[in-house]
Amino acid sequence: MSAAAAQHTESVPASARLEGRRIGTPALVFMIIAASAPLTVVAGGVPSNFAVTGLLGIPLSFVLLGVVLILFAIGYAAMSRHVHNAGAFFAYIAKGLGKPAGVGAALTALVAYNAMQIGIAGMFGFVLSSLLDSLFGLTVPWGVCALIAWAVVGLMGVARVDFSAKVLGIIVSAEFLIVIVFDLIGLVQSPEGVTADGLLPDQLFAPGIGAALAFSIAAFMGFESGAIYNEEVKDPRRTAGRATIIAVSFIAGFYALSAWAMVVAVGPSQVIGQSQELGPDLMFAFLAEHAPVWFVDLANILFLTSLLAALVAFHNIVARYFFALGRDRVLPQFLARTSRRSGAPVAGSLAQSGLALIVIIVFALAGAGSTDPLFPVVTLFTWLTNMGAFGLVLLMSLTALAVIGFLRTRRDEYSVWTRAVAPGIAALGLIALFVAIVINFEVLIGAAEPTVLSWLLPALVLVPGLVGTLWALGLRSREPGLYAGIGSGGSLG
Repeated sequence: MSAAAAQHTESVPASARLEGRRIGTPALVFMIIAASAPLTVVAGGVPSNFAVTGLLGIPLSFVLLGVVLILFAIGYAAMSRHVHNAGAFFAYIAKGLGKPAGVGAALTALVAYNAMQIGIAGMFGFVLSSLLDSLFGLTVPWGVCALIAWAVVGLMGVARVDFSAKVLGIIVSAEFLIVIVFDLIGLVQSPEGVTADGLLPDQLFAPGIGAALAFSIAAFMGFESGAIYNEEVKDPRRTAGRATIIAVSFIAGFYALSAWAMVVAVGPSQVIGQSQELGPDLMFAFLAEHAPVWFVDLANILFLTSLLAALVAFHNIVARYFFALGRDRVLPQFLARTSRRSGAPVAGSLAQSGLALIVIIVFALAGAGSTDPLFPVVTLFTWLTNMGAFGLVLLMSLTALAVIGFLRTRRDEYSVWTRAVAPGIAALGLIALFVAIVINFEVLIGAAEPTVLSWLLPALVLVPGLVGTLWALGLRSREPGLYAGIGSGGSLG
């Protein structure tokens, strides 16, 4: 570490430390999977993908993406043994591609993760409002319902991280149970027989594959968050890397299996048409025909808690990014404050809650006069989650390149496969996926043709990154001490 960087590290207050040794591998796997929201993906994302793309090969898309992301995770896990920083992408890119790129990535990540978290609040508000109406006959605006989630998430965000891990573990386990039951019933019913439809290459490699992959990658968002907790895990050199590889492998296999089970359950000739007609209700309508009423009600409730788990997971990610950027003084240093009682990044958590509150209220007021009950889904949820996925795929592409840059000097520790081949293939795949998202962005946000949103939403992600890069370049000459410390917090080098 340089003298300037050491001086910067010494200036960081003792309170700017996360509570370590709290999270083991199983807990971290659950926290990673919670961000992807298994029940939400299977019940909402898969039918939407069938409906929009008209392709039967959606199950195969999860296999293809899983291979790319496992290759990404190999190098990512290796680098996580050396870089222990709550601002994962920020620190990785800073060390592999340079500090200016790292600061730009940090601000892009902050916008993208906030967009994912706040967008999910729109879906939660819609689902809770609908559930209260159907079960109890209560009419509660979606905005009020979203604020209920906001309050719960805010309280969990300042609690001990292992408490959040335990709650998320329970929710995720229950989600898996519901989806597994659906899968088994679907395979037993199989109105057109159990076939390989959905997994055949010609059913995916057709016009629309770009949109299909762009939709499916959203199911994996959050898998990379393992490294964000590397300052809080029991074994910083192994836990995050191991948990990331386990989580992405499991997610890819489980989603591919469940999407294929949906094809079998509804029938290959019917699943696209039924998805276009019923959307996210497809799974619940199927269960209503083949399962007890209480189980269907339970599935609907767990769909809600699935969204809540994702909200908590992404909130925790954003809070730690604020913490890491405050500690390195990329953002105001007060954001690095942690709770003496829980060890949580309390200032970052409150900052995320504040941003979420403002955006939820703005969308609630904007939709107050709308007669469309799906307003929060087609605006807040669709716009912001796709905006977030756009940014995160870009950051994963850069991180794969950063892994190559960082590990190139560690030839005695890692094979050429780990240092260059696996992350290189992953980088090519992720760049191709990013291009597909750019080309199909209108489709992803539900627009029939290019609109202002087609360039505005991506710009909201990219412009902060450009500003951050330019700002860091200016720091190099103006404040060399601060510049030298960028990305060093929590790192063992």
